[in-house]
Amino acid sequence: MNLRSIFGRRRATKAPPESLALDQALRRQIRTSFDEASANEEHFPSTIDPRIQHVQVILKHFGELTDKTVLDAGCGKGRFARVLLERYPRARITGLDISEAMLRGASPDIGRIAGTLTELPFASCAFDFAYATESLEHAVDTVAAVDELCRVLKPGGRLVIIDKNAEHWGKLETPIWERWFDRREIERMLAKHCSTVHSDFISYWEDVAPDGMFIVWTASKQR
Repeated sequence: MNLRSIFGRRRATKAPPESLALDQALRRQIRTSFDEASANEEHFPSTIDPRIQHVQVILKHFGELTDKTVLDAGCGKGRFARVLLERYPRARITGLDISEAMLRGASPDIGRIAGTLTELPFASCAFDFAYATESLEHAVDTVAAVDELCRVLKPGGRLVIIDKNAEHWGKLETPIWERWFDRREIERMLAKHCSTVHSDFISYWEDVAPDGMFIVWTASKQR
């Protein structure tokens, strides 16, 4: 199985795609693509090296997770949640993903719920922490997704988003719906709900300088 067949991929152009309507047909297309991709452990692994910076920045920004509620938004097979649970066995982690097939690969020690980032099936102020690692790019309606991530956070709750930089658009083939982001664009969306917002470039490994492909946004919701 290759990624082109999984996603119906297009060769990326120099400019991101025009906005798409997140209608039921596109939702089904995205869900089906990830259901099929769930069998591909090489490109969609169920584990992750805890030393990579994506993991470390989450741990650093969140701090102590014992008895805290945590949302893994767009969790896939829950690879980040596995690391957090190893470090904090009493953390109460919920993994959300559009693909039920992906969720079946996640640890039974987390809550597993099918849903979309634009309509999170949770009450407002339900979580102490939330993170979205390379999942916002698939939300299509980015504004709605960021609003939802902030809505479900408790006052003072902390959020981490890690995704790709629009300035590097064209380096990879992408699904037709995927978007990459301008650093300030996401900062502005977060600032509507959060008292502190910060962004920075991030690499995979601590001893490798960031090349600008990935950006991490950290925020704390207004109290």
